Amino acid sequence: MLQGKCVVLGVSGGIAAYKAAELLRLLVKAGAEVHVVMTRNAQEFIAPLTFQTLSGNPVHTDLFNLIQEQEIGHISLADRADLVLVAPATANLVGKVANGIADDLLTTTIMATRTKVLFAPAMNSNMWSNPVYRQNQTKLEGLGYHFIEPAYGDLACGWQGPGKLPDPQVIFTAAQTLLGTNELSGKTVLVTAGPTREELDPVRFLSNYSSGKMGYAIARAARNRGARVILISGPVNLPEPAGVETIQVVSAQDMFQAVMAQAGQADLIIKAAAVADFRPKLRGAQKTKKGTAEALTVELQRNPDILAELGRQKGKRILVGFAAETQDLLKHAREKLVNKNLDMIVANDVTQEGAGFDGDTNIVRLLTGDGKIEELPQMSKDGVAEILLDRMIALLPSG
Repeated sequence: MLQGKCVVLGVSGGIAAYKAAELLRLLVKAGAEVHVVMTRNAQEFIAPLTFQTLSGNPVHTDLFNLIQEQEIGHISLADRADLVLVAPATANLVGKVANGIADDLLTTTIMATRTKVLFAPAMNSNMWSNPVYRQNQTKLEGLGYHFIEPAYGDLACGWQGPGKLPDPQVIFTAAQTLLGTNELSGKTVLVTAGPTREELDPVRFLSNYSSGKMGYAIARAARNRGARVILISGPVNLPEPAGVETIQVVSAQDMFQAVMAQAGQADLIIKAAAVADFRPKLRGAQKTKKGTAEALTVELQRNPDILAELGRQKGKRILVGFAAETQDLLKHAREKLVNKNLDMIVANDVTQEGAGFDGDTNIVRLLTGDGKIEELPQMSKDGVAEILLDRMIALLPSG
């Protein structure tokens, strides 16, 4: 995908700038022509000579360097690029672009280009969650810019949380996707995500720990590959992905109705939602008071099985489910794969560190109907999403 492609790699000023050297190596190895643009602050963390040695091209640092301007120039860089990739992208850099500020070579190049721009943010967790930053990213996504979600982990500032630059391989894969052939162009992908809530009364409900992050990552990855994406989401604390048709639901019955209404137009369906198997048989019209009772019995009834119904109506669609288990992972996953007529199932042991609900990473195994099992190492959910789509595309009928 990258042979002969021109990538402008922007490096802004963060401790993660050193990881851009490994990213550059991957890009060059894949055949890309890479021109590195560094901000002044980036040069405080890593020397331009490193990037020049790895890329084989001069590193561009100064907007007003007349020699560089004559040879390439920021307008020439912007015009010839097939992709502008910024890694790491600081909150400052993203804020400048979001507000039309072009006061150095990198921001000027980004503002001047008409090609795809991919940001890989890296920053302190509080900066990442700051409403000002969130608004800037959302604004740029709405304008067609692309973002990779940061990883979760130990940060240089001593904090632990989201904000870590993703592994260079994950960024490289996302760049490959954007420079690819839009292999899902013309296809519709239906994704479900998040938990459902089954109300006991107006103030209480039954639910689970699903955050929706896996499903949202799949939706973004499918969008980046040119698909029309329909995301049906339970209640989550995540921004709706730009460029994705998002339908918000609450209960399992709500999700069943929404999925059945949309499934007929889908070519690929990924059921990543953690749907409640049961709901209260009776919902209290008012808040249930404890009174003097020492115990309370709640009678439950089964919810509709969305995945089983999709399996019965599958036709030529590619259908993938998830199996989040706490024991006998492969046994339960195989049973679900067969019983629900799936093409593939993504199995993970939610008791395993790095693979549970509400995290930013996952550890999964991909099982297919022919008996094959592919074990993936711990990686970001964005990385899992990219590999999952690769495997699903391979299952599509040729022609």
